[in-house]
Amino acid sequence: TALPIAGKETISIEVKEDVQEIKLNCLDIEIASASFSSSSGQDSLPAKWSYSKEDELVTLSFAESIRPGPGSLSIDFEGELNDKMKGFYRSKYKSPQGDDRYGAVTQFEPTDARRAFPCWDEPAVKATFDVTIVAPKNRVALSNMNVVEEKDFEGDGTLKAIRFARTPVMSTYLLAFVVGEYDFVEDKSSNGVLVRVYTPVGKTEQGKFALEVALKSLTYYEDYFGIAYPLSKMDLIAISDFAAGAMENWGLVTYRETCVLIDPQNSSSFAKQRVAIVVAHELAHQWFGNLVTMEWWTHLWLNEGFASFMEYLVVDKYFPEYHIWDQFVAQDMSGALGLDALKSSHAIEVPVGHPSEIDEIFDAISYSKGASVIRMLHHWIGDKAFRNGLKHYLEKFSYKNAFTEDLWSSLEWASEKPVERVMRTWTEKMGFPVLTVSQKQEGNSRVLEFTQSRFCAEGPSTDGSFQWLVPVSLSCASNPDAVCKEFLIEGKTKTVTVDGVSAADWIKVNPGQYGFYRVNYSPDMLSSLLPAIKSKQLPARDRLGLASDLFALARAGVSKSVEYLRLVDSFDSEDDYNVLCDIGNSLSTFRVLLSNVDLDSKLNAFVIKVYEKLGGKLGWDAKEGEGHVDALLRSLVIGKLGYYGHAGTVDEAKKRVSDHSKGTKTLAADLRVPAYITALAHGDEAMFDTLLGVFRKADLQEEKVRVARCLGNVRDASLLAKTLQFAISDEVRSQDTVFVITSCCGTKIGRELTWKFLQDNFPLLHNRYEGGFLLSRLIKDRKSG
Repeated sequence: TALPIAGKETISIEVKEDVQEIKLNCLDIEIASASFSSSSGQDSLPAKWSYSKEDELVTLSFAESIRPGPGSLSIDFEGELNDKMKGFYRSKYKSPQGDDRYGAVTQFEPTDARRAFPCWDEPAVKATFDVTIVAPKNRVALSNMNVVEEKDFEGDGTLKAIRFARTPVMSTYLLAFVVGEYDFVEDKSSNGVLVRVYTPVGKTEQGKFALEVALKSLTYYEDYFGIAYPLSKMDLIAISDFAAGAMENWGLVTYRETCVLIDPQNSSSFAKQRVAIVVAHELAHQWFGNLVTMEWWTHLWLNEGFASFMEYLVVDKYFPEYHIWDQFVAQDMSGALGLDALKSSHAIEVPVGHPSEIDEIFDAISYSKGASVIRMLHHWIGDKAFRNGLKHYLEKFSYKNAFTEDLWSSLEWASEKPVERVMRTWTEKMGFPVLTVSQKQEGNSRVLEFTQSRFCAEGPSTDGSFQWLVPVSLSCASNPDAVCKEFLIEGKTKTVTVDGVSAADWIKVNPGQYGFYRVNYSPDMLSSLLPAIKSKQLPARDRLGLASDLFALARAGVSKSVEYLRLVDSFDSEDDYNVLCDIGNSLSTFRVLLSNVDLDSKLNAFVIKVYEKLGGKLGWDAKEGEGHVDALLRSLVIGKLGYYGHAGTVDEAKKRVSDHSKGTKTLAADLRVPAYITALAHGDEAMFDTLLGVFRKADLQEEKVRVARCLGNVRDASLLAKTLQFAISDEVRSQDTVFVITSCCGTKIGRELTWKFLQDNFPLLHNRYEGGFLLSRLIKDRKSG
């Protein structure tokens, strides 16, 4: 069903020289009329127009030249609320009575404002915007700014006209409109900013945690950057159909429901943590991206890398019990290292031409590698210089556009270190180094020999042209939590002497895992570190780094897989969530690699051995005094034991899922994903139908997503086929289809069926997701499944 829209716009412009044509970005919009009026007395000039769909342009042609001077361009246009989750689109939701209804939502980043109104849709073409929305009286209408006038719409008593305050000078991709049915919770920040979280009707309780995080984030950023948030209000709103996780529109941030709503009874610890991270990320953009905007999409990482780094600073400050920086290393940094080790990777900064190329760089390189190299830079120059540099940069380029080099210049000024020279080697070329290190003892000193080369997942690189300027730090056995030496590797090799180290002491490269590189230790250096793993003398983040590096080296063929498995044996008393999470991810990759040989039973037994002792200690039920990370750890351990076939865990999972589905005993939110996965992986069609019933009865979107993303863990071919068909049914929101499909890729038969399914249904999927990142996400996740 078409849902038409109509609009009028007047653009104030300054004509610099005689022109007879004006070109604007325009896509899927039909112009009804257009004219130019000069402020200098020239008669109003009507325009004719022609479209170039390939270039996403409309050309307005005038019978005579427009003379230099100020004037205004007036355009009336028509379009429709599309169903592609970009531009100005319709979002389907349920009313409290269960009826299907539609709201109107925008998603303009990167280049889809042109789908809502003709404009110059590039980040460097900034303007102020005066927005008026005409909407039904019984609907909420929001835009970036506060409402300055609301009145009846002339000629139709069912409509109202809402006029909003003028925006700051900003880019088109940050403009936003939302019309729908919402409730909200609100409070004021310490600086007097009105903060609201808009929720589905009747669900304001679910907006309270995001409100808490938003208030804390605004306070933190205003203090950290030394610049006040410049708008009078900050709205956060839950959108039912939303392709991304969230979007940082200035003053009106849009979110997937799962990224902003928390049900105190039914949301997991992981979901709560996710909301904290996403809310903090989008509010960081209010400065990095909105106040100061990248000049062009080549510099996208300036937005996303910095927001992805700053979000962790906020969460670590206000939720230290999350151990969030350890999770950053285990998840974000590890994911970025994995992607950037491929020959198909790309530099952080990628030249972008046509708008169709932009979505390709919204990936773990821009976000997670960007955040990782910023974290490395922050550690190298120190927090004081980093903050002073950021403040200098933000003040200098407020309401303007900037290049990466502008940021380096400010940070170099603040730190008096060669920031640009070092960081260009990390942002302008793809990949990262592996530092191969060996040692020899000379009296009371240790002499280390470093050699850098590009790390490649496909095997050792023979290309010697890849070299980085690498900030390196070391820690020693005498004080494992402190840095004992720092230096910069500027060439292919470097010799470093560390004084005051006895022959019996170990040395660890990259303590705290701040450096974005792998380390390949000589056998004697690695052996000396094993007792420190067993005894946990090494901090958790360093234990994680050792395991992660050795697995990557084994997978690349640089070392033998058996060396990694022996290292895992040293973790027999490990109880840190992030370390075990990294080991679990690596062993899951082993499972994929071994799927073509008959070693399943041996690998299953090995994994069970890793987690069984801790599983018995933790049990299924939370104990008094446990915290956030304990809940994550229990979920991880039960999930691994269950998936790999630990008999007692499988039986208990099936029992608990059955009781939960019948309503006799509610399954704790933190246990649902591991229990659902275990029950499905070792269950039959009846269990599959049981969990489909749980999906259909769920009112909370988080629970629906939780069940849907677990269904692909079934191992029966017919049930996998049912899951794939379910993924494209009307029961699953378009935004979630991709993740249901990729959940089927955990087994060999699942990957084969998914690949055939993608081939058979590619026209449908391409039409649904064309030009967005969900389609590329689908292909990437299927390949790496």
